[in-house]
Amino acid sequence: MEMEQEKMTMNKELSPDAAAYCCSACHGDETWSYNHPIRGRAKSRSLSASPALGSTKEFRRTRSLHGPCPVTTFGPKACVLQNPQTIMHIQDPASQRLTWNKSPKSVLVIKKMRDASLLQPFKELCTHLMEENNMIVYVEKKVLEDPAIASDESFGAVKKKFCTFREDYDDISNQIDFIICLGGDGTLLYASSLFQGSVPPVMAFHLGSLGFLTPFSFENFQSQVTQVIEGNAAVVLRSRLKVRVVKELREKKTAVHNGLGENGSQAAGLDMDVGKQAMQYQVLNEVVIDRGPSSYLSNVDVYLDGHLITTVQGDGVIVSTPTGSTAYAAAAGASMIHPNVPAIMITPICPHSLSFRPIVVPAGVELKIMLSPEARNTAWVSFDGRKRQEIRHGDSISITTSCYPLPSICVRDPVSDWFESLAQCLHWNVRKKQAHFEEEEEEG
Repeated sequence: MEMEQEKMTMNKELSPDAAAYCCSACHGDETWSYNHPIRGRAKSRSLSASPALGSTKEFRRTRSLHGPCPVTTFGPKACVLQNPQTIMHIQDPASQRLTWNKSPKSVLVIKKMRDASLLQPFKELCTHLMEENNMIVYVEKKVLEDPAIASDESFGAVKKKFCTFREDYDDISNQIDFIICLGGDGTLLYASSLFQGSVPPVMAFHLGSLGFLTPFSFENFQSQVTQVIEGNAAVVLRSRLKVRVVKELREKKTAVHNGLGENGSQAAGLDMDVGKQAMQYQVLNEVVIDRGPSSYLSNVDVYLDGHLITTVQGDGVIVSTPTGSTAYAAAAGASMIHPNVPAIMITPICPHSLSFRPIVVPAGVELKIMLSPEARNTAWVSFDGRKRQEIRHGDSISITTSCYPLPSICVRDPVSDWFESLAQCLHWNVRKKQAHFEEEEEEG
C-alpha cells in the first residue's frame, strides 16, 4: 500500500511530459516512460547515418551510445541537476548532418600563401562559385596582390567581382555563410582564427603537405561543392578552447586615466581595478607554454577549477583539444582523441620526471596556468602557433572549452574520415603482416 501511494503521489507531482518523456536527441530509438523504458526501434526516426557517398550499404545502429541528456532520469528518483551553463550536449556522431536555414550566398575562400601550385585550383574554384553558383566570394586582399593573379588577363573579369578584407582590420564574421580552404591544415587553423565567435561550416581541400584536417580531394570539386551548397553532407564539430590571457601593466601608470587613454579614447581590454590587461583567443589545436629562449627549465603551476594539480618542470606544457591531439601533443607522446570526444588534454613537453604522463580532463573544467613563484625565467605562450608572447610573474592564462566549435564538413562521416586520416597521413599502425602457419598435410 505504501509503495502504491508513493507512486500515485509522484505521478501527480510529475507533469504529463515528465511522466512519459522521449528525448529524440538522446534516445531516438527508445521510448521512455516513467516506470520503465519500452525497448525497440522507433518507426518514425532512425539514428542510422545517411549512406556514405559512393557506398552501397547503409550503416545502421541499433542503439545510440553516447552521454545522457540533462533531463535523463536514473532510477525512480534520481536525475542530473539541470544547469543552464551546460557547455555542450554529446551527440551521436552518425547523426551530425549539415543543413541550411536559407540557401548560402556568400563564401570565404582561403588559399595557402606562397604556393604557386594553388593558383590554378584557386582560379577554377572562384570562377565556378561565381559563374555556376552565383556566389559572393570573399578573399583576403593580399591573395589578389600575387603577381601571378594580378597579371592574368583572363582572370581579370572574375577578379573585379571579389569582396576583399584584411586580417585584424575588417570584421567579416557576420557576412560569411561557409568557408572553403585550399591548402594544408594551416588553412583550417587560419580560418578558425578569423572567427572569434560562431564559425560557418568549413570545407577543406587537401592541397598542402599533411592534410590531416583537409579530407576533400580537388579532382571533382564541382560536384562536392554542389552537394555542400544543397546541404547534403556530414559534419564533425571540432571543439575549440577559449583562452584568456591576463597581464600586469608594466608600462607607465600615467598612460591610462579613469579608463581613458592619453588621447581620450576608451582603453580596450583593461581592468582598471587591478591594473591588468586581458586578451582572449579562440584556439582550435592547442595552447603551448614553453621556456622560450631560456636555457633553464620552465616552471609553471597548473590549476584545475582553482586547485593546484601540478607544477610543470621541463620544456613546457601543451593544452590541446581532441583535434590538436594529433598535432604537437601526438609528437610529445599523448594519445590521439577523436574530435567528437568532449575533453581537454594536458601534455608535458620533455618533463624532468619519469612519472609525468599526459592526462585527459573533462571539457567543462577551467585550467589556469601561471609562472611558479620560484621560476628562474619567464615563459612564452602561443595559440595554434600564432600570437606568441611572453608570460611573466603575475600573468595568468585561463583555458576552458569554447561554446563556439568549428563545424568541419566530412567527405563520408566523422568516424570514417578520422581513421582514413590516421592511416593516410600518420600511417597509424602500419606494419608488415605476420606470416601464417602452413597447414600440415593430412597423413593418409
